[in-house]
Amino acid sequence: MNELEKIEDKLHEAGFKLTPQRRATVELLLNHHTEHLTAEEIYALLRDKHPDVGLATVYRTLDILTDIQVLNKISFEDGMSRFDLKTDDSGHFHHHLVCSVCGKVQEIHEDLLLDVEKRVDHQFHFAVSDHRLTFLGVCEQCQRKERLARIEGGRHRTSKNIK
Repeated sequence: MNELEKIEDKLHEAGFKLTPQRRATVELLLNHHTEHLTAEEIYALLRDKHPDVGLATVYRTLDILTDIQVLNKISFEDGMSRFDLKTDDSGHFHHHLVCSVCGKVQEIHEDLLLDVEKRVDHQFHFAVSDHRLTFLGVCEQCQRKERLARIEGGRHRTSKNIK
């Protein structure tokens, strides 16, 4: 059973149909699953091929998919609600690396907090069902650009001093 069929089954279990508009939205999410799109970005991508899908329909579909736990609704530093397809990795929400320069979001599909969960359970008698972790920083590509800019800036200053 492919991902679309699994999502269709979940919709039916919850009493919803996979309408053509919902199908278009789900297919777009599946095709862009690593991009953490906003509702407006999803709508903009759908608009050309599916002019019959309105922004309100996109919002309703995203709400339904979030309610039936197909999507996670997440917010990063930009304050926008973004949507992330749930994956089968260890039953936990995956972690994210967010570049504060370019906004790129990279996913980590390892559970880095198992020891922390055990400690929370033991020390605070709190049964953790899930967790979310977002690292903020500068991605490798932006670091490289910053290093090049510093090198180029140094060369530029040095060449001026020689003249």
